[in-house]
Amino acid sequence: MPRSRRANRTADKKMRFRQSMARHFGDSLGVSSSSPYLSYHDILLTGEDIKALKYDWLTDNNIAFWEEWLEREILPAYPQARIVLLRPSMTFLMMQTQDVKGIASALPNFEKVTHIFLPVNDSRDRENADGGNHWSLLLVSVIDRVAFHYDSLGGSNFFEAKKCTERLSRVLGLSLRFHQLDDCPQQANSNDCGVFVCILMRHLLIKRLLNANSTEKVSMSMGGTWVDSSGGRKEMLSIVESLRKEGERRRSESPYASSRTPPRIE
Repeated sequence: MPRSRRANRTADKKMRFRQSMARHFGDSLGVSSSSPYLSYHDILLTGEDIKALKYDWLTDNNIAFWEEWLEREILPAYPQARIVLLRPSMTFLMMQTQDVKGIASALPNFEKVTHIFLPVNDSRDRENADGGNHWSLLLVSVIDRVAFHYDSLGGSNFFEAKKCTERLSRVLGLSLRFHQLDDCPQQANSNDCGVFVCILMRHLLIKRLLNANSTEKVSMSMGGTWVDSSGGRKEMLSIVESLRKEGERRRSESPYASSRTPPRIE
């Protein structure tokens, strides 16, 4: 499709999407006024994060927790894996900063890394990483030098994902080819994009990368894959609640813990 037609179609989709929303990520969550709910290693989930996970657009904190959980619970079983799950805040920082070399120290060490997962937000407000309207997923195969883009709302984040690819290319010092996956499963409403990112991330991580047959070429296509977003929300909530109960148990057994601090897993 010619670039101009793709641009017009994408702009139209974004306009319809924005018009259908009653509020934005940041407008709807009021994260600063919420109380702590669970401290899980480097992530502190709040009551508003839990509310978002139940009913609303996922916050960057929701997605960061999911990545932290995958790193802590899944990746240790594959010690040879060299895969980075970049946090939404780091992806946002990289996309908003012109001097990518200047932020290198804030990013993970990508030396010897084979694949990088990046949640992409379309926020253009440099002061508000949660201020966008849509999440999508970028999976970069460093070894193949290809960036695969999974967007559950057509091409809504096409230009943001291309920008992210270009910035990461500069960080890595490698030329990356951008590939839009046109067969990505599509969301049926205006608030499940973050859930799609989380479910697709786990599927691609476990099914396509960690458990891939080394003698066969791994397909990055998600054609024919069905995403149960409602079930995904329930599963993620179940994981949070299980960890919270474990944190409460540990807190009750510690003579130094205070009931005024959130349940903690570390």
